[in-house]
Amino acid sequence: MTRKKVNLAYITNDSARKATFKKRKKGLMKKVSELSILCGIDACVILYSPYDSQPDVWPSPLGVQLVVAHFKKMPEIEQSKKMVNQESFLRQRIAKGNEQLKKQGKDNREKEVTQVMFQSLTGKGLQTLNIIDLNDLGWMIDQNLKEINKRIESLNKEAQSLAAAAGQPIIKNGGKVPEKKLAFDTMDAIQGQQWFVDLVNPNEQMGFAGDDMMLPFGDANQNAIWPNGS
Repeated sequence: MTRKKVNLAYITNDSARKATFKKRKKGLMKKVSELSILCGIDACVILYSPYDSQPDVWPSPLGVQLVVAHFKKMPEIEQSKKMVNQESFLRQRIAKGNEQLKKQGKDNREKEVTQVMFQSLTGKGLQTLNIIDLNDLGWMIDQNLKEINKRIESLNKEAQSLAAAAGQPIIKNGGKVPEKKLAFDTMDAIQGQQWFVDLVNPNEQMGFAGDDMMLPFGDANQNAIWPNGS
């Protein structure tokens, strides 16, 4: 059975508020004690309430004095380095949440454009894509081509190394080209095919910002790719 979610709001009922205070105070003291024992740190609690004339302290008045004295000996900059109030704590949480949301939006956009790229290779049209979608698609294709070319270059070097180790002659630039070239040398021919040119360069005029271009990942594009199931 799951616990009921607590509504973080002021408890207006006096008896319920007092009962909650006693229960939470006991839990707070227990947690601080566990933290001090498990991690070997100095900690203390000073808790004022309208229900007691004297503050509740943990572990003892002397223990509290020792921790406070140690804190006051620290430079002021060190004292406030990790000190937060409710407002600053919430600001930090909001900023962290916004960063996580932005990162997730970029990841979702990249996956969306990748799906469009693979679907377009199966014959699905690009007529419903807007200029931002097409720019993102062109960027994605360009990045994949770079990875493919890197892999081709790596495999060619590996093949040449194997051929040299086996004692076979390696034909360099200017020499006679073998009748059967390595399969990795066919990339230029693939890129030259008209369907590939049409895919990378659609009829609409698009500008690419070069290698440093970053996908907006939905920041400026609120429309889904291929809407209405087209």
